[in-house]
Amino acid sequence: MASLNSLKRSGARSKRRVGRGGKRGKTAGRGTKGQNARAGRKKRPEMRDIIKKLPKRRGYGKNRGRTVDGSKPAAVAISLDRLEKLFESGAEVNSHSLADKKAISSRTMPPAKIVGSGSLTKKLSFKGIAVSAAARAAIEKAGGTIA
Repeated sequence: MASLNSLKRSGARSKRRVGRGGKRGKTAGRGTKGQNARAGRKKRPEMRDIIKKLPKRRGYGKNRGRTVDGSKPAAVAISLDRLEKLFESGAEVNSHSLADKKAISSRTMPPAKIVGSGSLTKKLSFKGIAVSAAARAAIEKAGGTIA
């Protein structure tokens, strides 16, 4: 059976303990007095004082990072003029038909929104697509439907 005097240290000591006698007198290698010489000293970080002097950000946007989903793609705006060129009269406009006509990316399929820039003369039916108020008026005037 192994005895205590025959045990070998498996790794190096993590740090040297100072102030336990031996050849280091007075400050025992600490090199200072007061709070810095004591065991378990904790000095207040300078950075904290700098941070506390900065004004708080109040109002809109302070906690926005927690509520906004960055992985969700933003809607692609599609004008009425573009729809006039892409579709013939009586066609159904949805996200798949827009992807087929290369108006939106077929790989990522971002949400689309029809905006009222331009004019529309063709009768189109819209399904599952967001429409602005100006675009809604132009579509209904041309005889189209929005579902």
